[in-house]
Amino acid sequence: MRGKRIILTGAAGGIAAHLARLLAAEGARLCLTDINEQALEEVRQALLEVDAATIAADITSAEGRQSIVDEALQKLGGIDVLINAAGINPFGVFANQDPDMIEKTLEINAIAPILMTRAVLPVMLEQDSGQIVNIGSTFGSIGFAWFSAYSASKYALRGFSQALRRELAETGVAVSYVAPRAVRTAINSPQVYAMAKAVNMKMDEPDAVAEQIVKAVRKGKKERYLGFPESLFVRINAVLPGLVDGAVRGQNRKAHKHAEKSG
Repeated sequence: MRGKRIILTGAAGGIAAHLARLLAAEGARLCLTDINEQALEEVRQALLEVDAATIAADITSAEGRQSIVDEALQKLGGIDVLINAAGINPFGVFANQDPDMIEKTLEINAIAPILMTRAVLPVMLEQDSGQIVNIGSTFGSIGFAWFSAYSASKYALRGFSQALRRELAETGVAVSYVAPRAVRTAINSPQVYAMAKAVNMKMDEPDAVAEQIVKAVRKGKKERYLGFPESLFVRINAVLPGLVDGAVRGQNRKAHKHAEKSG
């Protein structure tokens, strides 16, 4: 990754903050962006001697996205990689969820990365090289009860990644979709952790997940699903979703009471 000019969204926390440290250690040139300016600055300072560009911007606005692209071009001189890592993860009974939160989930997790890709793509096409990396989720292949809006947003991102990859097949621009399973980050509410414990859901540490993402980016993987047996269930669900329906029914019942406690 040495010398690669990378835009990383959602860089103020979660997996993306760990990605920033790993990419900086490998010699990448970074443009870090997040809406949380204070947390973003803390991540930048943790990079020690690395001079990373930072910009506090709202990726859900056209103005915010353009400001990110302009900053990257000005500070880095170009864009080699876009990593769409920003996201939110609401948990709860869908019929009780705030419609505004449902809309916000789709906007941040799906629409914003799609439009960020649109914003950087002309630059990459002009130089005939580049890589779009969309951070998805196992729930973008296996719809999980009580995460309906989140699953919908990640399904959309996965479909977009696949379609755009095929569209750009004759160009020098690659598209990667990397899907972790559950990760221990602040994106999860206390109810999510209680639910995970109740159903014995495996959760990975963010630093380990970040390492796997960097490895997938470095190798130019088209699609990468992290964690076993979840990566196997992705394949089973694609062919025999009814089988998975039955397999998760017990989990869904246990998770229900925790979902009801969520706002």
